Amino acid sequence: MASRAQRLGKLVEVQRQMKALHEMRHATHLADAIAAAREAEEVAKRFDESDSLSALFPEVYHRRIGQALAREEASRALAEQEIRNIAIASARLDVVEKDHRAALALERRMAEEREAVEMVAMIGARRR
Repeated sequence: MASRAQRLGKLVEVQRQMKALHEMRHATHLADAIAAAREAEEVAKRFDESDSLSALFPEVYHRRIGQALAREEASRALAEQEIRNIAIASARLDVVEKDHRAALALERRMAEEREAVEMVAMIGARRR
């Protein structure tokens, strides 16, 4: 059976992975938001060009700009949620790391006490 320190060590690793996952997702959502904003800007720029088909299909251009802006907004909202998830994961990681350090220290102390008791027992056995 694994000791408390070993179980907490595994939990520390899982919490680090969870935090990294949320950081990666945050970065992905930000990149998506930037790409959507860039797309909206490019479509708007093409709309104003003289050789575009915007005079024939203005609703297509407006719809595409609106969709890109909506994607940007949604991606930014998701990125904000991931920031909150990162904060929660960081707090959990801090608590688990603290518990892990405490469990390691306790195991070390118990091992030292066991060694001391064994030494005393060996010395007592030799005197008899």
